[in-house]
Amino acid sequence: MMLYAISGTDTPHSLNGRKLARTAHLDRVTALRDAGRLVLAGPHPAIDSTEPGESGYTGSLIVAEFPSLDDATAWASADPYIAAGVWGDVTVKPFIQVAP
Repeated sequence: MMLYAISGTDTPHSLNGRKLARTAHLDRVTALRDAGRLVLAGPHPAIDSTEPGESGYTGSLIVAEFPSLDDATAWASADPYIAAGVWGDVTVKPFIQVAP
């Protein structure tokens, strides 16, 4: 097992799609957490605020453990945010955690 950073970049005007797909997206992230494979996950707000409101988000970052790059890519490709048109681009890269 190795860590992978999954970075999803939002499409313009993605907030409504995020709201609609959020529960399904979070269910998958929660399953990683419950399996002890999640390091961190969260969105990038479009403005300098923890509550961006209608400004929305520019993307998301998930760092989690997978057996291989192919497995991490397959997991990311099946995310509800892709099906809902929220993420227009997804990058998956191996990640080595050095801190904390």
